[in-house]
Amino acid sequence: MQVRQIMSSPVVTVDVGATLRDAVGEMLDRGVGSVVVVDAGPVGIVTRTDALRETHRGDGSLSAVPVTRAMNRDLVTTTEKASVTSALEEMKRHEVKRLPVRDGVDLVGIVTVTDVARHQPQAVNEVRRHLGSGGWRG
Repeated sequence: MQVRQIMSSPVVTVDVGATLRDAVGEMLDRGVGSVVVVDAGPVGIVTRTDALRETHRGDGSLSAVPVTRAMNRDLVTTTEKASVTSALEEMKRHEVKRLPVRDGVDLVGIVTVTDVARHQPQAVNEVRRHLGSGGWRG
């Protein structure tokens, strides 16, 4: 099975000049747990956990926090033609729960651990084991 068969599309994004308030608003409005930060292409990702962490750290308004301060710049991606198994291996290797999906330079979707578990039930126990270790990032 290929990533394109289970990914969500389109990806919820915010511009690199956005604030954390913008990012949280998009997550809430769209019912997702992350937004990909884009400039000419994807440059980072902000998850619910990242937003909570930054909110806890600061005393100011979310409108005053640039999304670039909260985002994870170590963006790990996959391709739509990659196998779901290889995407899961990338998630495990980099301890992330979400992989933006590219087709060349274009951002075409996002695949999550939940997507993998939903479409490949045999992988659920392995995913739970790694999630239970507490090592995976938002």
